[in-house]
Amino acid sequence: MHQLEELAPLEKTTAAVTLPVSVLIPTRNEARNLPRCLEALRGVGEIYVIDSQSADETVEMARLHGAQVVQFHYQGGWPKKRQWAMDTLPLAYDWILLLDADEILTSELAGEIRRVMQVSDCNGYYISLRMHFLGRILRHSGASFWKLSLFRRGKGRYECRLHDQDMSMGDMEVHEHVVVQGRTGRLKNPLIHCNVESLARYIDKHNEYSNWEARVWTRQEEDREELRPSLFGTQAQRRRWLKQKLFRVPGAPALFFFYKYVVRFGFLDGVPGLIYCAFQGIQFFQVKAKIYEQEWARDIAKAHNPTALQDGANEGRNTKCSSSV
Repeated sequence: MHQLEELAPLEKTTAAVTLPVSVLIPTRNEARNLPRCLEALRGVGEIYVIDSQSADETVEMARLHGAQVVQFHYQGGWPKKRQWAMDTLPLAYDWILLLDADEILTSELAGEIRRVMQVSDCNGYYISLRMHFLGRILRHSGASFWKLSLFRRGKGRYECRLHDQDMSMGDMEVHEHVVVQGRTGRLKNPLIHCNVESLARYIDKHNEYSNWEARVWTRQEEDREELRPSLFGTQAQRRRWLKQKLFRVPGAPALFFFYKYVVRFGFLDGVPGLIYCAFQGIQFFQVKAKIYEQEWARDIAKAHNPTALQDGANEGRNTKCSSSV
């Protein structure tokens, strides 16, 4: 089971609430990124930092900036960190804003959010990311994308793409997307995405992501709650459609790099653009390699015990996503 630890007392402040939203920030060893993120959130209604037993000063930084800290203990399954927080925490405001520790809310975006909350009949909003990587803004290669980060409480939930998840895949939603009931819109001003962690940390995180993605593309579950790949759907659906098609093509990781670096003009972003696009291709290769590994292991298991393997597949198909494990 996921455990809810007692909330740390929130430091009292006399600052007026200028943006009445509940901000959720998942963390694990984000002491370097977190202060910039929290500094930009002065005046928001409430901030929850959902931490995964950080070994650095993440918790101290969060409390220093007036955030409430909750420890999330993941033991596999669904929900993962953000959805668990939305289901569990006593949120005080009608709107939820999801941020990562390496994202920065600008004053222009905060003002736009405040305006749309007062007059709009939409239940959710997509916000674009302005990606900073190795000291440079990435303007090409598809690095800047849209996330549904702002929505009314009770109107948005993460899709469940995989029931059988474990700790090797990380404890946070990465390529799952929020699905909102009702109308959605897009905001003009972007979030700043500026990660100051090392490339070694970047590689470690994406190794977890590739574990998850390989399992997603080789799953045998039929009863899923997810956005379907579609060339004519949302940006997330188009990206998913492209990956689904590329996975079947020999040399797909090299083609993916070519698409990002040449077709999407990643070369115009200089050396950081080259490194970013290369990492994208490498992660694609990791996913394909792990898919091959899983299919090979499945064939070996089937050869040794075909009955048990079929029973396991049937059990997976009969399992539904739920808000508890």
